[in-house]
Amino acid sequence: MRSTPTPTASRRRRTLLAGGGLLAALALTATACGGGSSKDTASDQAGATASAAADGGDGKVKLPGNVADKLKEHGIDVDAWADGGWQDWDKDKWLSEAKDFVNPVIEGLWQPERMQSAKAADKTVTTKDTAADQGVSDPAPAPVQAKAEKTPYHDNAAPVGKVFFDTPEGSAVCSGTVVKDVNHPGKSNLVWTAGHCVHAGGNGGWYRNIVFVPAYNDLGKSEAQLSNANASEIAPYGNWWADWASTSNEWIRGGSDTGGAGAAYDYSVLHVQPEQGAKSLEETVGAALDIDFSAPSAAESGTMGAWGYPQAAPYNGLKMFKCIDRPGRLSLSPTLPTMYRIGCTMTGGSSGGGWFRVVGGETKLVSNTSIGPEDNTWLAGPQLGRSAEALYQNMSKTYGGR
Repeated sequence: MRSTPTPTASRRRRTLLAGGGLLAALALTATACGGGSSKDTASDQAGATASAAADGGDGKVKLPGNVADKLKEHGIDVDAWADGGWQDWDKDKWLSEAKDFVNPVIEGLWQPERMQSAKAADKTVTTKDTAADQGVSDPAPAPVQAKAEKTPYHDNAAPVGKVFFDTPEGSAVCSGTVVKDVNHPGKSNLVWTAGHCVHAGGNGGWYRNIVFVPAYNDLGKSEAQLSNANASEIAPYGNWWADWASTSNEWIRGGSDTGGAGAAYDYSVLHVQPEQGAKSLEETVGAALDIDFSAPSAAESGTMGAWGYPQAAPYNGLKMFKCIDRPGRLSLSPTLPTMYRIGCTMTGGSSGGGWFRVVGGETKLVSNTSIGPEDNTWLAGPQLGRSAEALYQNMSKTYGGR
């Protein structure tokens, strides 16, 4: 999806997230470490396969012991998994509990054509849902027309990318953001997205074959221009498989197709590894964002910007867009925390995309896209407070050093 020149390892990137008439420019600043290109990374480990799925020499993908054992515990045929056994969505074999996440690498699964065919994993709410508690919700915002991000994306929004995964209904897509790992500075392998991009919620389990692709379609090429695209044009930094995912217990128990009781807790952290290569995600991309867990009120938060890859019509998921607005409050129930809500015309596929605000002169992730209405006039995202921070810290401490 992009035949853009890949960035060199010595290049320092300053990625701007800005909109005309903003109260403040939203800027993504590259980390001090050099970001290697996808070509550099691949050449460093020519032909290497990520540790979660090693080639046994007979061309057959082997699962690591802990994953194989976990599958066997649930009566899943380990040998058949990589050959298509993962497509068995039998309710008894659809792992759901937080401890049951498995996502072994199947090298070469996510080819450009498969990525382009993935559908939006959007969550919509009805007018009745949004009027549940008018005493807390602010009036619906005026629609803000989404604007295309400038290309190349690695110069303007390097931490932003797409999240691909498989569901019982087929391949699906969300958006995500590279975030810093406080316990492993400069070497983060963490990605922030929505809970509904990794887990089906109360009526299902963990999705499968979850992959993050940073700076997807770096040059923002059209479908016609990408008709003969190769993998490096689509994914200049390669494919990054989630070897662990965490989402809130509230989403696992109460999430639904319309957000449900889990909407206010609809967030997730992925720990990823390259399908090929050895460098960390942050080193490879050259940028990552801090997270603001202070959960400011909508009135105190100032301007926010939402970034993502909308997939549902009138978009096609090939280009990155952004909306910038001052948030209001959205309450789906008196018993749930309020969510942030901004005007935005982005559609499904933008789910999981980061929301950013300026804190002390630094751009930080403050929320992610969770739900929106059927007419695509606004987006809502959860406030990230102590529970979200605890989930992030646990991911960092337990899996960050892998």
